[in-house]
Amino acid sequence: MKLAVEILRYVSLAAFVALALVTINQWRRQRDHAAAWAALGFGTLGIVVVLGEVVPKHPHGFFENVLQRLDIAFLLLFPYLLHRFTTVFRTATSGLERGLGLMTVAMIVWTFALPHIPESGQARPGWFIAYLTGFLIHWTVLSSVAATRLWRAGRGQPSVARRRMRLLAIAAALLTIALFAAAATSQSYSAFALASSVFSIASAVAFLVALAPPAVVRMIWRRPAQERVQDAIRDLITLSRSQAEVASRVLGPMADIVGARALCIRNEERELIGSYGLPEGELEPAEAGDAQLFELDIPSGSLTVWASPYAPFFGREELRLLETVGAFTGLALDRVRLFQQEHEARLALERAHEIKTNFIALASHELRTPVTTILGLATTLNRRGDQLDEGQRHALRDTLERQADRMAKLVEQLLDLSRLDADAISITPERINLRQRIEEIVASVAAERSDDVRISVDPDLEAPADPGALDRIVGNLVANALRYGSPPISVHAVHHDRHLRLFVEDRGDGVSPQFVPELFDRFTRDGRERVGGTGLGLAIARSYARAHDGDLVYEDAEPHGARFQLVLPVKNGNGEADEVDVETPPEVETHGWRVLGRRR
Repeated sequence: MKLAVEILRYVSLAAFVALALVTINQWRRQRDHAAAWAALGFGTLGIVVVLGEVVPKHPHGFFENVLQRLDIAFLLLFPYLLHRFTTVFRTATSGLERGLGLMTVAMIVWTFALPHIPESGQARPGWFIAYLTGFLIHWTVLSSVAATRLWRAGRGQPSVARRRMRLLAIAAALLTIALFAAAATSQSYSAFALASSVFSIASAVAFLVALAPPAVVRMIWRRPAQERVQDAIRDLITLSRSQAEVASRVLGPMADIVGARALCIRNEERELIGSYGLPEGELEPAEAGDAQLFELDIPSGSLTVWASPYAPFFGREELRLLETVGAFTGLALDRVRLFQQEHEARLALERAHEIKTNFIALASHELRTPVTTILGLATTLNRRGDQLDEGQRHALRDTLERQADRMAKLVEQLLDLSRLDADAISITPERINLRQRIEEIVASVAAERSDDVRISVDPDLEAPADPGALDRIVGNLVANALRYGSPPISVHAVHHDRHLRLFVEDRGDGVSPQFVPELFDRFTRDGRERVGGTGLGLAIARSYARAHDGDLVYEDAEPHGARFQLVLPVKNGNGEADEVDVETPPEVETHGWRVLGRRR
């Protein structure tokens, strides 16, 4: 029995000294409050076991008695320091904190006030049994409070942090049992002394594994989350087509690693790509509470984590793992960005090729027809003009003029597009009488079909527009309505909500739904058309509208037909234009508008 107790005593000494050195080393590396309290608490416990070996079993003299009382005082101080370690993460109530502090001070004062401490094997007087009872109550209360806080806090934590915290709680309970076993006997070599040594060693080992778990133990504890992380990394290797898809693959496993309450990933422009645990539209979790906020720079963005307050101490290795996963995620985001850029560039090239092909087809068809006609008519007039009567010559000249005008308009459209693309058109808005200008445009465009166009514009309404650009916009809209729609053609305008809104509406079949997204693209024409056209008019009209800082949008008319809305901003008192906001004006609120474009 004696040999076993002696061996276990030295093993316990080595275990608690190692525990003190480990915690002091942790504080030296981490330099945070939790590590400081851990180093102070377990350093104190190390001092207790070392002094226990230095102080004689039967102390004599003042100095030896002071060392013995000091050893007991340090032992009394340890559970209070363990409690203070837990309050770093979550503050205790002021009443509880004050009560535990006063209890510790009272027990330390009582220790130094004892007449003497009975030696091993001596009978214990009543006053000493009372002190021993107070000692055990003090230790039990403090260690129970600390162990309970750690055990409860482990709920909802990631696997590593949860096991470490609960192992600390178990270690505190084992040390309490060891003290009860030691207090149960005054004999140095007995079954209670042997049990006390066993429980002390088990407590020291549990404290050591909880505070500095070996890599193998961490790996075993972390295995479930590790598997999810590995799956997420494998998913990152596979091609994603959007940054949001990348975020959705990794945010859940990332949260599991550190027990995060919420995470979000932002790109280089600080735009939110994806989030976990954040309510829709919110920038913080609903119950942030005492969450620890971390932000990590990753390639092509940043990672923000709302983690548990226990994460910095109990999850430091897991935070490093999160940095690794974040780096992989950043690389995946960068790859997706490059993929999207390449995809957009490829689409732009395909669109450019399509435009070039359409342009060639347009030039070969739309230009060839008038050129061939002009050449034939000119040849006829030149070679056989004297053989024709006046009526025939007049008809030929009229046809020649129409074909030349057709070709000139096509060339003008192409030049308009070229100037708009090169930003070579200067828009100079003027205050013009809108009704008068529209009447002139309709007379020019509609000619003999002017009666099919109804103009409903206030005679006093003025428009802040460039006259030439307005001619091209409204002229194209009226010409399209006459060409593709059915009369009556309605042109009306209102000044509403700091914007001028002009509407051109017909009663035809409208635009087929599948064609609406391409309506304003160049060289595009509805497959239902039975008349000619270049497919440039609407593209030019919208470009001129946007050059005014306005817009041109399409809506289905009621009960049928097409409606185009031109929105132009009206300058305010400072000479600045208000932002464009396409909305239904009061005059047409009864119509179910389908707005396909919006700028704010």
